[in-house]
Amino acid sequence: MRPCPYCAEGIDDQAQVCPFCHSKLLVPPGAPSAIAIHPETSGKAIVSLVCGVLFFFLPAAILGIIMGHLSLSDIRRSAGRLTGRGLAIAGLVLSYLGLAVIPILIIAAIAIPNLLRAKQAANEASSFGSLRTINNACVAYSAKHKSFPPALANLGPDGVDAESLIDGTLASGQKSGYVFTYEPGPSQDGAIQSYELRADPVTPGTTGMRHYFTDQSGVIRLSSDGPAGPASPAIE
Repeated sequence: MRPCPYCAEGIDDQAQVCPFCHSKLLVPPGAPSAIAIHPETSGKAIVSLVCGVLFFFLPAAILGIIMGHLSLSDIRRSAGRLTGRGLAIAGLVLSYLGLAVIPILIIAAIAIPNLLRAKQAANEASSFGSLRTINNACVAYSAKHKSFPPALANLGPDGVDAESLIDGTLASGQKSGYVFTYEPGPSQDGAIQSYELRADPVTPGTTGMRHYFTDQSGVIRLSSDGPAGPASPAIE
């Protein structure tokens, strides 16, 4: 006696048709009427693998797990009629991986923009503070030299005057994701009586959103639509 691979009822070893479910059977090799049955690949195993590859879609990962387990169960009960165990296992692995990765991707999608905005805000605050530092340094330089500096480098530790009124990074014209552009006014009797100073993000929209402008008046002006200038709204 052996179990029928379709209904699991006990049948004769040489039976070619199950008397219970009437399914044609694969009889042992050498039997007079052995029927050659060619195994087929489980469609559920294929679906599981496809869903596993598309795991980044949450419903696909869940469907891949369901179809993978159903496929393995069908293959075990098929008595060799179905293949695709490797496909089903691969689909299960990828689908379970997707369920583990998707929450991480969701958290990253929420956290990364917030981190970017926080970084932008920090860069903007730093740049605003740097403008005030440069304005104060220009006043101190003017009190000593009776002229505003010809360049930012003159205010730093490595400039011609080696004043060390600002740090070397700021004196180079770039700091905290912003570029600082200093333009001295015309010289009168060898003295520079005015200047313009701009601070613009290195990569607008990434390192910062705001543009700043200031001059010898010490008033800092702001623009969010493009480079700021003397007509931009004052913020202090």
